[in-house]
Amino acid sequence: MTATPNPKPKSPPKPATAAGEKSPGAVAMGWLHTAKFLTTAPQLHFLPALDVPEIAFVGRSNAGKSTCINTLTQQKQLAFASKRPGRTQHINLFSLGKQGVMDAVLTDLPGYGYAAVPKQDKIRWQQVMANYLVSRENLKAIVLMCDPRHGMTELDEVLLDVIRPRVEEGLKFLVVLTKADKLTRAESTKALSIAKLQAGGGEVRLFSAPKRTGVEEVATLLWDWAHPQGAGLAARPEALASHDDAAD
Repeated sequence: MTATPNPKPKSPPKPATAAGEKSPGAVAMGWLHTAKFLTTAPQLHFLPALDVPEIAFVGRSNAGKSTCINTLTQQKQLAFASKRPGRTQHINLFSLGKQGVMDAVLTDLPGYGYAAVPKQDKIRWQQVMANYLVSRENLKAIVLMCDPRHGMTELDEVLLDVIRPRVEEGLKFLVVLTKADKLTRAESTKALSIAKLQAGGGEVRLFSAPKRTGVEEVATLLWDWAHPQGAGLAARPEALASHDDAAD
């Protein structure tokens, strides 16, 4: 008698949404698509005082930071990738919010660790960045870009040490492992495990712009962090239609 093979287990059904209601990922992506250039500053004291949540993107030069920001906001050139990595040393702010009402800000901090930058400039900029990460009052979250093929560098570790006191006080923290499409499944699993240990309680996500890996996951995290306790659209489904109209 031939044994009947066990059927493959079915994937659990996705949570149903009400007719016309967008998924949390779709809402977050629509919100990020509203990103607009706000201002640029060479030093911390030139930044405007803001009372909305600020989410900062940091990372080593060539880690894929600009690509990540542009992918999340669905805009090709919002974050500028310099042809000479490490040379652009300005803090760039992008406003977020529907119908012209700013409810959060993305901060693009210049890449660090590029060898061609003079040592004096490196030290100066690292101090500017450290001051920003430690003292910016409305900073609510930090997103660290890391190329998993190279792992976290010594400078990444220094940055983690700088922000650790604020993370312990409630600052949100995410490590984005960029260029995940260049890893095998085994390499991805290993990179995730290592990064979770290094992140010290922070979130870790694989990310690939070409394959869209982790895009909506990261977007949803940023949305939730900028709208704590369900204060935004995710808690008000009736606002989704007006949000979608504003994002078009």
